[in-house]
Amino acid sequence: MKLRVVSYLAPNWFCLYEAVLAYLNRVLGVKTQLIQGECDPLEDPILIQDQLDLAFICGLPLIRYCQIVLDQLQPLVAPVMEAPRYQNSPVYFTDVIVNAASYLFSFDDLAGKSFCYNDPGSNSGYNLLRHRLFQGGNPKHFFGKVIQSGSHQRSIRLVVDGLADCAGIDSVVLEQELRDYPDLSCHLRVVETIGPCTMPPLVAAQHLGASLIQQIQIALLHPDSELQTAMAQMGVKRFAAVNLSEYKAIASIYNTVIKAGYEAIC
Repeated sequence: MKLRVVSYLAPNWFCLYEAVLAYLNRVLGVKTQLIQGECDPLEDPILIQDQLDLAFICGLPLIRYCQIVLDQLQPLVAPVMEAPRYQNSPVYFTDVIVNAASYLFSFDDLAGKSFCYNDPGSNSGYNLLRHRLFQGGNPKHFFGKVIQSGSHQRSIRLVVDGLADCAGIDSVVLEQELRDYPDLSCHLRVVETIGPCTMPPLVAAQHLGASLIQQIQIALLHPDSELQTAMAQMGVKRFAAVNLSEYKAIASIYNTVIKAGYEAIC
Protein backbone atom coordinates (compact mmCIF):
# COMPACT_ATOMS: atom_id res chain seq x y z
CA MET A 1 0.00 0.00 0.00
CA LYS A 2 1.27 3.50 -0.88
CA LEU A 3 -0.03 6.36 1.23
CA ARG A 4 -1.17 9.50 -0.57
CA VAL A 5 0.34 12.57 1.10
CA VAL A 6 -0.30 16.24 0.33
CA SER A 7 1.55 19.31 1.55
CA TYR A 8 -0.58 22.44 1.63
CA LEU A 9 2.26 24.41 3.20
CA ALA A 10 5.11 26.57 1.92
CA PRO A 11 7.33 24.85 -0.68
CA ASN A 12 10.53 25.83 1.12
CA TRP A 13 9.70 23.17 3.76
CA PHE A 14 9.00 20.44 1.19
CA CYS A 15 12.41 18.82 1.69
CA LEU A 16 11.66 18.22 5.38
CA TYR A 17 8.34 16.59 4.54
CA GLU A 18 10.21 14.31 2.12
CA ALA A 19 12.63 13.42 4.94
CA VAL A 20 9.73 12.68 7.31
CA LEU A 21 8.16 10.30 4.81
CA ALA A 22 11.50 8.63 4.01
CA TYR A 23 11.89 8.04 7.75
CA LEU A 24 8.43 6.45 8.01
CA ASN A 25 9.42 4.15 5.16
CA ARG A 26 12.61 3.16 6.99
CA VAL A 27 11.07 2.41 10.36
CA LEU A 28 7.53 1.32 9.49
CA GLY A 29 7.87 0.16 5.90
CA VAL A 30 5.26 2.75 4.91
CA LYS A 31 5.51 3.74 1.25
CA THR A 32 4.27 7.22 0.35
CA GLN A 33 3.61 9.52 -2.57
CA LEU A 34 4.03 13.21 -1.70
CA ILE A 35 2.61 16.04 -3.79
CA GLN A 36 2.46 19.81 -3.32
CA GLY A 37 -1.14 20.96 -3.01
CA GLU A 38 -2.09 23.49 -5.66
CA CYS A 39 -5.38 24.81 -4.29
CA ASP A 40 -7.13 25.77 -1.08
CA PRO A 41 -7.45 22.62 1.05
CA LEU A 42 -11.14 23.38 1.60
CA GLU A 43 -11.64 23.19 -2.17
CA ASP A 44 -9.37 20.20 -2.87
CA PRO A 45 -11.31 17.15 -4.13
CA ILE A 46 -8.57 14.89 -2.75
CA LEU A 47 -9.40 16.06 0.77
CA ILE A 48 -13.14 16.45 0.33
CA GLN A 49 -13.49 12.92 -1.07
CA ASP A 50 -11.32 11.46 1.74
CA GLN A 51 -8.69 10.30 -0.75
CA LEU A 52 -5.60 11.56 1.06
CA ASP A 53 -3.94 9.61 3.84
CA LEU A 54 -1.60 12.18 5.39
CA ALA A 55 -1.35 15.95 4.99
CA PHE A 56 0.83 18.83 6.13
CA ILE A 57 -1.76 21.57 6.57
CA CYS A 58 -2.27 25.06 8.03
CA GLY A 59 -4.21 25.15 11.28
CA LEU A 60 -6.94 27.45 9.92
CA PRO A 61 -8.24 25.29 7.07
CA LEU A 62 -7.77 22.24 9.30
CA ILE A 63 -10.01 23.51 12.08
CA ARG A 64 -12.55 24.95 9.65
CA TYR A 65 -12.75 21.65 7.77
CA CYS A 66 -13.00 19.57 10.95
CA GLN A 67 -15.90 21.70 12.18
CA ILE A 68 -17.80 20.71 9.03
CA VAL A 69 -16.59 17.15 8.45
CA LEU A 70 -16.27 15.39 11.78
CA ASP A 71 -13.84 12.55 12.51
CA GLN A 72 -12.02 12.51 9.17
CA LEU A 73 -8.67 14.06 10.11
CA GLN A 74 -6.54 13.60 13.22
CA PRO A 75 -3.57 15.87 14.02
CA LEU A 76 -0.52 13.83 14.94
CA VAL A 77 2.55 16.01 15.44
CA ALA A 78 3.79 19.54 14.81
CA PRO A 79 7.35 20.87 14.69
CA VAL A 80 8.97 22.59 17.65
CA MET A 81 11.54 25.11 16.48
CA GLU A 82 14.99 25.51 18.05
CA ALA A 83 15.01 29.31 18.22
CA PRO A 84 14.42 30.75 21.74
CA ARG A 85 11.38 32.77 20.62
CA TYR A 86 9.39 29.52 20.31
CA GLN A 87 10.01 28.56 23.95
CA ASN A 88 10.21 24.81 23.22
CA SER A 89 6.57 24.73 22.10
CA PRO A 90 4.95 23.85 18.74
CA VAL A 91 4.09 27.44 17.86
CA TYR A 92 4.84 30.05 15.23
CA PHE A 93 4.22 33.75 14.66
CA THR A 94 3.30 36.09 11.87
CA ASP A 95 6.14 38.49 11.14
CA VAL A 96 4.94 41.65 9.41
CA ILE A 97 7.74 42.62 7.03
CA VAL A 98 8.59 45.78 5.10
CA ASN A 99 11.47 46.77 2.85
CA ALA A 100 14.46 47.78 4.98
CA ALA A 101 14.99 50.85 2.80
CA SER A 102 11.49 52.17 3.53
CA TYR A 103 10.42 54.67 6.16
CA LEU A 104 8.00 52.16 7.68
CA PHE A 105 8.84 51.29 11.26
CA SER A 106 5.54 50.38 12.94
CA PHE A 107 2.20 48.84 12.11
CA ASP A 108 0.55 52.27 12.17
CA ASP A 109 2.95 53.37 9.43
CA LEU A 110 1.31 50.83 7.10
CA ALA A 111 -1.94 52.80 6.81
CA GLY A 112 -2.68 53.41 3.15
CA LYS A 113 0.24 51.23 2.01
CA SER A 114 0.13 48.17 -0.24
CA PHE A 115 -0.25 44.84 1.52
CA CYS A 116 0.36 41.43 -0.05
CA TYR A 117 -0.70 38.05 1.27
CA ASN A 118 -0.25 34.47 0.18
CA ASP A 119 -3.83 33.22 0.31
CA PRO A 120 -7.10 34.30 1.99
CA GLY A 121 -7.30 30.90 3.66
CA SER A 122 -3.94 31.37 5.39
CA ASN A 123 -3.85 31.96 9.13
CA SER A 124 -0.41 33.59 9.18
CA GLY A 125 -0.70 35.55 5.95
CA TYR A 126 -4.28 36.79 6.20
CA ASN A 127 -6.36 35.73 9.21
CA LEU A 128 -4.01 37.12 11.85
CA LEU A 129 -3.66 40.38 9.91
CA ARG A 130 -7.46 40.78 9.86
CA HIS A 131 -7.52 40.18 13.59
CA ARG A 132 -4.73 42.70 14.14
CA LEU A 133 -6.76 45.32 12.27
CA PHE A 134 -9.84 44.49 14.33
CA GLN A 135 -7.97 44.53 17.65
CA GLY A 136 -6.35 47.85 16.81
CA GLY A 137 -9.65 49.45 15.89
CA ASN A 138 -8.49 49.87 12.30
CA PRO A 139 -10.92 49.67 9.37
CA LYS A 140 -10.79 46.71 7.01
CA HIS A 141 -9.74 49.16 4.28
CA PHE A 142 -6.69 50.16 6.37
CA PHE A 143 -4.35 49.26 3.50
CA GLY A 144 -4.37 51.32 0.31
CA LYS A 145 -3.91 48.31 -1.96
CA VAL A 146 -4.15 44.55 -1.44
CA ILE A 147 -2.31 41.98 -3.58
CA GLN A 148 -2.67 38.19 -3.51
CA SER A 149 0.75 36.71 -4.21
CA GLY A 150 0.03 32.97 -4.12
CA SER A 151 2.76 32.04 -1.62
CA HIS A 152 4.72 33.38 1.33
CA GLN A 153 7.90 33.19 -0.71
CA ARG A 154 6.36 35.29 -3.47
CA SER A 155 5.13 37.83 -0.88
CA ILE A 156 8.67 38.16 0.46
CA ARG A 157 9.99 38.86 -3.04
CA LEU A 158 7.29 41.46 -3.72
CA VAL A 159 8.35 43.37 -0.60
CA VAL A 160 12.06 43.03 -1.42
CA ASP A 161 11.46 44.24 -4.99
CA GLY A 162 9.39 47.22 -3.83
CA LEU A 163 6.22 45.94 -5.52
CA ALA A 164 4.40 45.75 -2.18
CA ASP A 165 5.00 47.72 1.00
CA CYS A 166 4.31 44.99 3.53
CA ALA A 167 3.28 41.37 4.07
CA GLY A 168 2.43 38.99 6.89
CA ILE A 169 4.76 35.99 6.75
CA ASP A 170 4.76 32.75 8.74
CA SER A 171 7.84 33.17 10.94
CA VAL A 172 9.24 29.69 10.28
CA VAL A 173 8.82 30.13 6.52
CA LEU A 174 10.56 33.50 6.72
CA GLU A 175 13.42 32.07 8.77
CA GLN A 176 13.91 29.23 6.30
CA GLU A 177 13.87 31.63 3.36
CA LEU A 178 16.57 33.67 5.07
CA ARG A 179 18.61 30.50 5.61
CA ASP A 180 18.24 29.62 1.95
CA TYR A 181 18.91 33.18 0.72
CA PRO A 182 20.92 35.04 3.39
CA ASP A 183 21.23 38.18 1.26
CA LEU A 184 17.50 38.81 1.72
CA SER A 185 18.05 39.75 5.37
CA CYS A 186 19.52 43.16 4.51
CA HIS A 187 16.43 44.01 2.45
CA LEU A 188 13.78 43.23 5.06
CA ARG A 189 12.65 44.60 8.40
CA VAL A 190 10.06 43.13 10.77
CA VAL A 191 7.83 45.92 12.12
CA GLU A 192 5.49 43.76 14.20
CA THR A 193 5.08 40.18 15.34
CA ILE A 194 1.64 38.64 15.84
CA GLY A 195 0.92 35.42 17.73
CA PRO A 196 1.84 32.81 18.72
CA CYS A 197 -0.42 30.15 17.21
CA THR A 198 -0.09 26.38 17.20
CA MET A 199 2.14 25.14 14.38
CA PRO A 200 0.66 23.56 11.25
CA PRO A 201 0.50 19.83 11.92
CA LEU A 202 0.86 16.58 10.11
CA VAL A 203 -2.62 15.07 10.05
CA ALA A 204 -3.77 11.52 9.32
CA ALA A 205 -7.03 10.37 7.80
CA GLN A 206 -8.99 8.23 10.22
CA HIS A 207 -9.49 5.60 7.52
CA LEU A 208 -5.86 4.54 8.10
CA GLY A 209 -6.97 2.95 11.36
CA ALA A 210 -5.98 3.65 14.95
CA SER A 211 -3.02 1.25 14.97
CA LEU A 212 -1.16 2.75 12.00
CA ILE A 213 -1.97 6.30 13.07
CA GLN A 214 -0.50 5.62 16.51
CA GLN A 215 2.60 3.99 15.00
CA ILE A 216 3.23 7.03 12.80
CA GLN A 217 2.83 9.44 15.71
CA ILE A 218 5.11 7.47 18.03
CA ALA A 219 7.74 7.10 15.31
CA LEU A 220 7.88 10.86 14.71
CA LEU A 221 8.21 11.55 18.42
CA HIS A 222 11.41 9.46 18.35
CA PRO A 223 13.24 10.34 15.09
CA ASP A 224 16.39 8.53 14.04
CA SER A 225 19.69 10.32 13.41
CA GLU A 226 19.02 10.74 9.68
CA LEU A 227 15.71 12.51 10.25
CA GLN A 228 17.22 14.55 13.10
CA THR A 229 19.85 15.83 10.67
CA ALA A 230 17.14 16.96 8.23
CA MET A 231 15.22 18.56 11.09
CA ALA A 232 18.29 20.46 12.30
CA GLN A 233 18.84 21.89 8.81
CA MET A 234 15.36 23.44 9.06
CA GLY A 235 15.81 24.67 12.64
CA VAL A 236 13.44 22.02 14.03
CA LYS A 237 14.27 20.81 17.53
CA ARG A 238 11.70 18.03 17.80
CA PHE A 239 8.15 17.02 16.97
CA ALA A 240 5.43 17.37 19.59
CA ALA A 241 2.14 15.51 19.78
CA VAL A 242 -0.83 17.79 19.08
CA ASN A 243 -4.59 17.39 19.04
CA LEU A 244 -7.46 19.22 17.40
CA SER A 245 -8.39 21.21 20.51
CA GLU A 246 -5.09 23.10 20.28
CA TYR A 247 -6.31 24.73 17.05
CA LYS A 248 -9.57 26.06 18.50
CA ALA A 249 -7.92 29.42 19.29
CA ILE A 250 -7.31 29.88 15.56
CA ALA A 251 -10.98 29.15 14.87
CA SER A 252 -11.95 31.68 17.54
CA ILE A 253 -9.85 34.38 15.86
CA TYR A 254 -11.40 33.54 12.50
CA ASN A 255 -14.95 33.60 13.84
CA THR A 256 -14.35 36.87 15.69
CA VAL A 257 -13.17 38.77 12.62
CA ILE A 258 -15.90 37.36 10.39
CA LYS A 259 -18.56 38.33 12.92
CA ALA A 260 -17.04 41.82 13.12
CA GLY A 261 -17.37 42.24 9.35
CA TYR A 262 -13.71 41.71 8.41
CA GLU A 263 -14.46 38.99 5.83
CA ALA A 264 -11.89 40.58 3.55
CA ILE A 265 -9.05 43.05 3.90
CA CYS A 266 -9.78 45.65 1.26
